[in-house]
Amino acid sequence: MSGTAYLIGVGMTHFEKPETREWQYWDMAKEAGEAALADAGIGYDAVEQVPVGYCHQPSTAGQRAAYELGLTGVPVYNVNNNCATGSTALMMARQFVASGLNDCVLALGFEKMKRGALGGGAAGGDFAASPVARHYGVMAAAHGFDRTPPTAQIFGNAAREHMERYGTTAEQLAAVGAKNHRHSAHNPRAQFRDVHTVEEVLAAKVIHRPLTKLQCSPTSDGAAAVVVASERFVRAHELADRAVEIVAQAMTTDTEESFAAGSCIDVVGKPMSRAAARQVYEASGLGIEDVDVIELHDCFSINELLTYEALGMCADGESGKLVADGATTYGGRWVVNPSGGLISKGHPLGATGLAQAAELVWQLRGTAGARQVPGARVGLAHNIGLGGAAVVTLLRR
Repeated sequence: MSGTAYLIGVGMTHFEKPETREWQYWDMAKEAGEAALADAGIGYDAVEQVPVGYCHQPSTAGQRAAYELGLTGVPVYNVNNNCATGSTALMMARQFVASGLNDCVLALGFEKMKRGALGGGAAGGDFAASPVARHYGVMAAAHGFDRTPPTAQIFGNAAREHMERYGTTAEQLAAVGAKNHRHSAHNPRAQFRDVHTVEEVLAAKVIHRPLTKLQCSPTSDGAAAVVVASERFVRAHELADRAVEIVAQAMTTDTEESFAAGSCIDVVGKPMSRAAARQVYEASGLGIEDVDVIELHDCFSINELLTYEALGMCADGESGKLVADGATTYGGRWVVNPSGGLISKGHPLGATGLAQAAELVWQLRGTAGARQVPGARVGLAHNIGLGGAAVVTLLRR
């Protein structure tokens, strides 16, 4: 792809506990989509294609949502890539623009969920038929299968492996939860805004040892949207002062490395994340040392630590020390998840990757308010889904 794509408008709803209020997925999608269009200063009639991400609604729900913005007849694509759905919709939008096919594309993502823990992706509990049967098979062979929530179980077992292999402590895992809850106190769109100490995180209800409730992302309702445009469109509409460049982007899926060692650390996506990050660094000529602010996929505290290592922020096994030393919060080397991350901002699956992009756009524009990262110029987003997909996006103002 020869062209450059820019984010010119972003929007998102408040993320909230499912069933908190009476709204439908098309209501939340309309709110986020209209906010992104207004931020870009354009109408829906300028949009040429619309990839729409979600996981918990039937086919063509993307059309039902997009029709709230207008009935212009543009192509609408329904995207489902597990927890990486939002970033997959963003990647499709970027490809449409960077290829020269389109000048303006809207990526939209939403989720209307049910309360309670996520299942393991198997209808009726039949894990043999599940798209992630191979992943859970690795876990079961190494750790057995408990009655705890499946996603918490597979990541909790990855945490146990990390603790056994590298000496990572429960306090270091809890420090991730404490940091992200502290960050979300300044995010008016976050599902949770309460601040918790490391001791409070440790004392919370255990979901699957060693992960407590305050180290786990919740189910959430919400939507997010971004407008992606070509350089030609940016110039024609005089949007250079608010455009954020997508410098590089990569998606990877599982390889033999994910399964070969029989490790939950590998099967939950660390090799995919590392490969996607390497591709982005090679394509951009930038490295993790050039990044100021990061929104990464902290579905569970352990995954934030694994992602530090996958992104090259530290060597394998050193991520616990990195967070405990304050290197990933304000005043440290990077600010990771200034939004509060999935743990505290919330995790409506189809919206998460786009909400990460929105947060980074606000940070790079310098409009993030009390959670602003001083002098932020380069941002990185990381979004994964079991089954699997990892998307890494590098943004620059």
